[in-house]
Amino acid sequence: MVQSKHVVFDIVGTLTSFDAFYDGIEHTIGNRLASQNLNSRLFGYSWMTAAELEFTFLSVAEGYKPYKEILRALFFRTLHMAGVENPHQFATAEERDQLVQSYSELELRPGTKECFDILRDAGFTIWCLTTGDAQRVAGYFERSAVDMPPNNIVSCDKSGLAKPSLAVYRSMFERFASNDIKFFAAAHMWDVSAAVKVGFLGAYCSILEKEPCEEIFETKMEVSSSSLPHLANEIVAKASEY
Repeated sequence: MVQSKHVVFDIVGTLTSFDAFYDGIEHTIGNRLASQNLNSRLFGYSWMTAAELEFTFLSVAEGYKPYKEILRALFFRTLHMAGVENPHQFATAEERDQLVQSYSELELRPGTKECFDILRDAGFTIWCLTTGDAQRVAGYFERSAVDMPPNNIVSCDKSGLAKPSLAVYRSMFERFASNDIKFFAAAHMWDVSAAVKVGFLGAYCSILEKEPCEEIFETKMEVSSSSLPHLANEIVAKASEY
């Protein structure tokens, strides 16, 4: 039986940076945040993290909603939690929507195309598994002129389950033949460690988190690196052992 090789990537945070989102916040309400001794980057991180928490909890409680809707809903609450006394006077709904739109304008990290080229030249098929909507994340690749077949972008929106539900990774894992080589690559340790539990070989890139906090996850990574091209080379080398 022919042995195929696959790498499934997370997209947001792994293949894209959040710079466009943070820059949008700084441009739109940065001066007002600074007047409250708030940093645009930290506010953006807090807003995203709050949205991810609610997104995950809703999914666990079988009340799944698309992430973008939750991000939009959490804006004024996050301002309140950050210490802004009157969030609806501090910023407008139009500004909130502008910032949510900036989340759709994230850019691929430098090295993404090189990473893909290395893997494809070695015979790997590249897939993406994301909590984002497929149309939005396809736009990230289109704007950067990086080839990513739409049929290889799998969104959690179709299943109504969010990562890190093991059912999400298992459904992806079962797309492939039992003897295929199957890596899961992400810049979120929680993401890779969950994928490993269903059988994927783990490939972790520290480009986002910097600190993997391995003592929490206790998961063996087959390969790890601080850059996407180097991670691709490590995956190719590791695959030769199978």
